[in-house]
Amino acid sequence: MAESQGNGDMLSLLDWERAAQARLPGPTWDFLQGGSGAELTVGANRTAFDRRVLLPRVLVDVTKPDLGTTLLGDSVRAPIAIAPMAYHRLVHPDGEVATARAAAGCGLPFVVSMFASRTLADIAAATTAPLWLQLYWLRRRDALADLIGRAEAAGVRALVLTVDAPRVATRPRDLRSGFTLPPGVTAANVDPAAMAVARMGESGSSIQSHSREQFDATITWADLAWLRDTTRLPLVLKGILTAADARLAVDHGVDGIVVSNHGGRQLDSAIPAIDALGEIAAEVGRAVPVFVDGGVRRGTDVLKALAIGAAAVFVGRPVLHGLAVAGDVGVTGVLSTLRAELEEAMVLSGTPALTDIGPALVR
Repeated sequence: MAESQGNGDMLSLLDWERAAQARLPGPTWDFLQGGSGAELTVGANRTAFDRRVLLPRVLVDVTKPDLGTTLLGDSVRAPIAIAPMAYHRLVHPDGEVATARAAAGCGLPFVVSMFASRTLADIAAATTAPLWLQLYWLRRRDALADLIGRAEAAGVRALVLTVDAPRVATRPRDLRSGFTLPPGVTAANVDPAAMAVARMGESGSSIQSHSREQFDATITWADLAWLRDTTRLPLVLKGILTAADARLAVDHGVDGIVVSNHGGRQLDSAIPAIDALGEIAAEVGRAVPVFVDGGVRRGTDVLKALAIGAAAVFVGRPVLHGLAVAGDVGVTGVLSTLRAELEEAMVLSGTPALTDIGPALVR
């Protein structure tokens, strides 16, 4: 894949998105960008950020902005993390290894998808950044436990359990294109027997078929005890959208919450994550860190999320856009742009330190 695009042409995350669309095959692009149903939530995630405004303070010493923070015990250069996304090799031959190199250079956490297309060992060898592993709950608990053990051996620092996907929702773009994984792109860390159905796709969506065969739709809050007994790694739940579930998560001893609607790829018409964030942050207080994802495209989006109560944001699709255009250099470009935009927004809003950011900043 050619990587001739100069970073000087990329002034925003939208520039990376346009360049990626021009490079990728239509079905792959639709798989990355698409959502469930009518894709109402995909659009609502962006609209929810755009309708919020900032209320800047003035005559503040902003000569030394400080974006550094600590997430689950690790120091990072900004309150930004790479969200879990499957099959990075769909867009670049180096896949998650390239993404990991960029995470190291930027000093930001990388949440590796359970369905990563490179091995955990290779990903870990490519980075010094904190690695977290995202999980779906498989029916085969032995396979899940084995994966967790290999994650621990690779130095993974936390587990992120996705709880909004008892099965993969119907995604019309994938059905129309008959999307299937191309040869050579596999879930490198999952037992091949558990992935066999992923290439069947008799109904036009192999990934949807696979989820219905392999994801355990019976799990409840009580099952978290098994996961706690299986590992000592911190446990973060991803896919919380109500204060009631956030309270249950804290009561069940989780170490963090990701307010998320799966980027609009699960329940269509679900509340935009940024709209749910405030109530959840108020419910949780300081008990555990609260993260948010979905629709983050600008530094001002990050600032708004922090003001509402997020400890950090997860960034998804833009990372794959950068990867598609220029490999690890592209991912670095995306993350560096977002961090630079956040720094400028903090300076111009009179909040040069993360501790200065609060609810009074956003309306």
